[in-house]
This record gives sequence, structure tokens and C-alpha cells, in this order.
Amino acid sequence: MKIISKIVNVAIIAALVLGVSSCSDDDDGNIIIPGDNIVVTATADTDLSLLVSALAAADGDLVSVLSGAGPFTVLAPTDAAVQAFLTANNYADINAVPTDQLQQILLNHVIPGEVSSTMLTNNGAGYTQTSSTAGPNGSTISMYYNTSNGVVFNGGATVTTPDIAASNGIIHKIDAVIGLPDVTTFATADPNFSRLVEGLTAYSFDYVNTLQGDGPFTVFAPNNTAFDELLATNDMWTVPGDIPEVVLQNALNLHVIPSTNVREADLTDGNVTTLMGEITIDASAKTVRPEGADAANASNIIATDVQATNGVIHVIDKVLLTIPTIIPN
Repeated sequence: MKIISKIVNVAIIAALVLGVSSCSDDDDGNIIIPGDNIVVTATADTDLSLLVSALAAADGDLVSVLSGAGPFTVLAPTDAAVQAFLTANNYADINAVPTDQLQQILLNHVIPGEVSSTMLTNNGAGYTQTSSTAGPNGSTISMYYNTSNGVVFNGGATVTTPDIAASNGIIHKIDAVIGLPDVTTFATADPNFSRLVEGLTAYSFDYVNTLQGDGPFTVFAPNNTAFDELLATNDMWTVPGDIPEVVLQNALNLHVIPSTNVREADLTDGNVTTLMGEITIDASAKTVRPEGADAANASNIIATDVQATNGVIHVIDKVLLTIPTIIPN
């Protein structure tokens, strides 16, 4: 695709390389050019050569995009990281990756705005948006970061060299390519969902495979506090797997709306059908509850629009249970 555009991009990169050849090297043999844009800066770094090649190969004229005004924050996989990605996915080289997929993967490494490692560390953990539009209906993909043990994105890519300045943004080198996330990516990456993951993998449930499917799904995801509150209702329960299988299965099904990607802006008052039955949404109050349940006991929607490629997650603070549900004390 876009053969002419790619030839132009390669020419641009070649010119950039020639333009920086006279500059001084740092201790690692990489050329440092203060004040140049992200593409020039990456081109000058011998550890980012495969990333630069990928920018030229992908759809979307990403060389021109990342040479633009910005600002951008680029999570830049090193050559070792890109090669590991190619090997793991049985690609002979960058040119073997479908160019449209490559575009979205690379855009998933671009955060609009300039985000320093200090800003991330001060926040501790949370979600941001990338420039990838690989979600249902072109929805922008989310990214989870956690700084409790280094700066880690989506539970699998760690910053190795932070805060490389460019004239139109900032680069953080990372040690792995960040794959496009499905719903389960965020469930496993975010420790606030560890109880939910325990529930999804209890018994012989096949939820993980289901939620890695095409979808789309809208998931109301109970956080750990929600599950701990439920577990505290029975002295025999210490983990979600202690909850009777049918009760847990019905509860999990009640949190998933199939075949739709309902973002916060599209939530409306009324009932919607989940895998288990009807739930009632109060969009203005930002609550959700099983149909027929007391509104006073509704679950609060405490975070919204965690967007994956196959669905969206909204975080809630209570586990939804089918009505009636008998939970022995």
C-alpha cells in the first residue's frame, strides 16, 4: 500500500541520516541532536533503527505525522524489542507486517501531548489515551501505566531510557512492543482487577477466551473493593473461587453486554441486556444495578471508557448479583 508515500518516507529518513552524520556521538555511540523533532532524534539513535524503518513502512505517513507540530509522547521500542515482536509473531522482518496493522500498533505507542516520566511517577498509576484508533467504530485505544516498579505500560513494556527530549515532544525507550490490547489486557495489567481475574479463571469458566474474541463487549468491571465487599458477606469465602459456581457465573455474566461498545457518552437511562439478563443504568447518577434491585444499593460507575480493541470497560464499586440471589451467611 502507498508505495509512493513509502519511497518518499525512505528518502526523508535517508536525508535525515545524512544531515546528522557530522554530529557528535554519546558514550553508547548514538548521535545526540538537541532541538530536533522526534523522527530526527529517533533516526539518530542506533538503538531505534527498526522503529524508524517501521514508521516508513506503515500506512498513514507516520514519518510526516511525527515530524509535525505535536507535541507527542512516543514510547519507542528498542531494536531488541522490535526483533522480539517480529520473532514471536513469525514475521521475517518489518516488511512482512501488514501495513495497516503496523500503523495501528505504532500509533498505540504515541500519546498525544508531552508526558514526562516524572508526571507518570507522580500520578502513580492510571489510564491515558494513545493515538491508535483500532477500537470499535474507530474508538481511541487506552493505555494503562503503573510506576510501582519502574514505569510499565499495559503490564508488559518497561521504560529503559526516559525523557529523551525532541523539539515536538518526548521519547521514552521501552523494552517491548506494546501489542494492541483486548479487554483482558487491562484486567490482567491493572492490579485493581486482580479479584476479577480470579473470578474469571475460577472453575472451568471460559471467560478469558470469550473476552479475547472479536466482541465488541461492554464490561462493567468490579474492582477489588467490590469483590472484597462481596466476599465479606460469607465467612467461608476468602477468594472468588469460594463463591458457588452458579452464583459466580451468573454474576460475571451480568456484567457483560455483548455485541456493543457503549462508551460513557452513549450510556442512557433504562434497561440493557447482558449475558445473564437485564440491568438498569442511571446515566445521570452514574449507577448500574440488576433490574428490580433497590436503587439505593446500586453500583457506582467510578471510571469509564477504558477502551480496548474489542470492547470498553467501565469500573464499578459493587458486584452485580442476579435477583433473587441467595448468599448463605
